[in-house]
Amino acid sequence: MGRFLVTGGAGYVGSHVALALRERGDEVVVLDDLRQGHRAAVPAGTELVVADASDRKRVDEIFASWRFDGVVHLAAISLVPESMREPLRYIGENVATTVTVAEAAIRAGCRRFVLSSTGAVFGHPDALPIGEEAATKPVSPYGESKLMGERALEWADRAHGLRSAALRYFNAAGADPEGRLGEDHDPETHLIPNAVNAALGLGPPLLVYGTDYDTPDGTAVRDYVHVTDLAEAHLLVLDRLATGPSCRYNLGSGTGYSVREVIDAVERISGRPVPHSFGPRRPGDPPTLVAANDRLCRDTGWTPRRGSLDQIVGTAFAWRVAHPRGYRGLDAA
Repeated sequence: MGRFLVTGGAGYVGSHVALALRERGDEVVVLDDLRQGHRAAVPAGTELVVADASDRKRVDEIFASWRFDGVVHLAAISLVPESMREPLRYIGENVATTVTVAEAAIRAGCRRFVLSSTGAVFGHPDALPIGEEAATKPVSPYGESKLMGERALEWADRAHGLRSAALRYFNAAGADPEGRLGEDHDPETHLIPNAVNAALGLGPPLLVYGTDYDTPDGTAVRDYVHVTDLAEAHLLVLDRLATGPSCRYNLGSGTGYSVREVIDAVERISGRPVPHSFGPRRPGDPPTLVAANDRLCRDTGWTPRRGSLDQIVGTAFAWRVAHPRGYRGLDAA
């Protein structure tokens, strides 16, 4: 079919994207420095290059070694609270990697580029659900860094014809339904795996940040999209860029669930209580983020086929039960 470079392809979302590409018959090269990714998460038959995506010389060598039909750029640092403490690091690293990989693609004649962006570019939205034309006003350096990457790619299209798609993820969650891949961060900051770990006794009690939001139950509401659905969207958008213009898409399920609803779902799926306590809000966290995904569905035919909260939690729980230590021990195999 084609050959694609997936930066950050040993990470959570990146490994699922690489797997989806491999399953439809594409060749895949993964570029990952393994700071956050896992060697064991790279799908079989995929070439892994261990390097920093901001290393211009090394990235140029990769583009000289293979001719790519497109790039999926996921390499980034992505913790909102950490970005509030280290804004210059986040903006510097995330913008640098995007620019470095985009420049290398342009020099090599590769003209399709999919950027892993984020719903955090919207900050505190004026209306819900959030459409692509909503005002972008990030409230965290992480969100700002992704918006700056989007804008850099818009200029790259105008100047060099690099067709790009910014996929504004909401909350990727769940695991490969066949159990081959899952979510394993250190530290783990995402709600669903932390709730699962708490239920299984594999982690500390869950800390719920904020109970006084203007939401139905006082806890923050987020749009959770199954990671396999999210990965499939990348393939559809890559195909659209072969003939279509640059674009921006909100990538979510279109439905919001509160922290309390997630805890209830984990307890329902696991049959165990989720030990938890309550703390103050985290800086930079909006009360509600829910995507309007109509444009993506209309333009590509994508639909979130695994959209229910129980489906998402069920796959996350099954993967953690089968891999209580995550990828530890597998990376060295």
